Parts: sequence; structure tokens; C-alpha cells
Amino acid sequence: MTKMKVLISGASVAGPALAYFLHRDGHDVTVVERAPELRDSGYAVDFRGAALDVLEEVGILAEVRGHETNMRGTALIDERGVEAGRLPAEAFAGELEVPKRELTQILHRVTADGVEYVFGDSISGLTQHGSGVTVEFERATTREFDLVFGADGAYSKVRQLAFGPHADALRHLGLSGAGFSTANYLGLYRGGMLQQAKDAAIYLFSADRADRLTVSLSFATASPALDRRDRQEQERAVRAAFAGHGWQAPRLLEAMSEADDFYFSSACQVHLDRWSRGRVALVGDAGYCAAPTSGMGTSQALIGAWTLARNLALSGGDHAAAFSAYEAELRPYVAENQAKGQQAAAMFGGGAGPASSHAS
Repeated sequence: MTKMKVLISGASVAGPALAYFLHRDGHDVTVVERAPELRDSGYAVDFRGAALDVLEEVGILAEVRGHETNMRGTALIDERGVEAGRLPAEAFAGELEVPKRELTQILHRVTADGVEYVFGDSISGLTQHGSGVTVEFERATTREFDLVFGADGAYSKVRQLAFGPHADALRHLGLSGAGFSTANYLGLYRGGMLQQAKDAAIYLFSADRADRLTVSLSFATASPALDRRDRQEQERAVRAAFAGHGWQAPRLLEAMSEADDFYFSSACQVHLDRWSRGRVALVGDAGYCAAPTSGMGTSQALIGAWTLARNLALSGGDHAAAFSAYEAELRPYVAENQAKGQQAAAMFGGGAGPASSHAS
């Protein structure tokens, strides 16, 4: 197969996983990431089904298992603050759950020697021509690549440039939420607590760090517009949603403003008629996000990267044939996961569940 110069946007999970397989197959791989360094956030990710086989093929399954959170389940808390039932660990943790920072660090380490990583930059322009793609960057000089892959999340810059506005691809599931960590004042250990109401939910858990409590405050929203607002406006929306709520809400709202790891996200899916345009293709959440409510985001990222690279290898470098085969093979799996994400969101009847608890 002809050696190609490929560019991958995004250094979270799908990007480095794809980089591993493409480099292994002999290609010249560059990964660009807008963050100034490897991200150290995301709390926990879980793996299900064939995703474990992908970790094994990369040669990191045993190492990833060494960081398992070993969650013991989640207590269901009623409106009085009393435990009313329990969910098994598998409800949130899948077959294997680890802190996201451990996974991203491992994937980066096993690819760093053979893959060029460019941090603190982002793609600003894509121009396709007969033999490749001219890529403009916000900081670096313009470069030429044979193929470009967007592995840069639900708000993918690559998708925006090559496919169109985010609004054309995003489907909001009616939930948004804030996540952050605070002192583990409840003394939780490898366990969680979930209180659900009609319009809001509080999910708390402590996994790999016994001194820290991870917090998710989720609530019903009409659109994902808050995702693009500043932190002040996001915090105001959270406070409005939880005004009058009891149990831990008042204390958690105080802790939210002091948190240095605050983030906000909405439960959205990405739906596209095609996952490729010419020499540009999408992988993971950029092309087919199933939403955190599906619990399948990380698994889809790994399986998507593996499927895309394998079909490119089988095609002998015929990218058009490879992209078509990749999509035909993966779409049924993605459709199933997106249905799970929709069903999980609908379970709350327009209210809220732990939409941003784990970066699944």
C-alpha cells in the first residue's frame, strides 16, 4: 500500500487510536490538538464489547485494566435524602472503567515516538484538490496532506469546515449539565449517589481519588446553546435549574463556583448522511456522537478508529472505497448506540438524568 501523509484533528481517544493503527500500517501521521497539552480531564470512561478487543490489539488492555476504578454501584436517593435503592456498577461503568486521563496518557505514550503531535493549534481551512488536501492552521504554516480525519468531538472543526454548520449535524436530547469536582465531604469510596427529579438530577461519585467527589448537575434544556456561552452564564443556568432543590444542592452550588475543573456540556448526537467528503473523513463523536446518555462514546471512538484504519488497509490505499466500506460496516452499530442514547434520555420524560457524569 502507498504510504500517505495523513492529518488527524483531535488528541483525545479516537485521534490517537486512529494514529496508532495508521502509523502501524506505514503512514506518515500528524495529530493536531487545540489544547496546549494533553488534556487531564473527563473523569471516567468505560469500555464495552469489542472495544476491549481494540485495546488488546493496541497492546494496552492489561495496562488500562491496572487503572480500573472498581466502582461498587450507585445509591438511589429519594426527595428526602434517603437511600431508596441501588444500581449495579455496570449501569455506569460498563465492563471496564478507568479515569479518562489515564487512557489518553497511555494512548499518547504508545504513539508519541512514531506520530507527530502538534499541540496548541487548530485547523482553520481545508481545500481539497485532485491529489490531496491543503490545510491551513491558526498558528502553523500551511501544509499538504493526502487525507484528513476529524476526531475532534461533537463540535468538530473539521466537520464544520468540510460538511457545514454544527446546527446541521447536532441533535439535542433535552439535557445539559455541569460537571466539576470538590472535596469528598460525603466520604464516598468507589461508589455513587443519584437523586433524580422531574427536571433535574444530581449524580455524585468518588472513583480513583478518595479525597475528591465528582459532581454532575444535569437539567432539562431546550437546546445546546449554553455549550457555547461563558462560564458565568452556564453557572447562572445551573443555579436557576436547582433553585429550591434540597439534599446536597445548596452545598454543591457553592462548590461549583470554586471549582477549577468546571465544564459544561449538553447531551447531543451527531447525525450525518455521510461520514466522509472526498479526502476528509470523520471518526468518533465528530461523525456519529451517540451522547453521554448512551454510555458508548469511548467504545465507539476505539471501534470506529480500528474499523476506519482496517478498511483503509484492505482497500490498498483507495480512500473512497475505504471510507464507503467503513461507513457501511459501522453504521448499524452506531444506529444501535444512538437509539440507546435517545432511550436513556427519554426515560426521564423531558427531565434530566446524569447526562454529564462520565465521558463515556
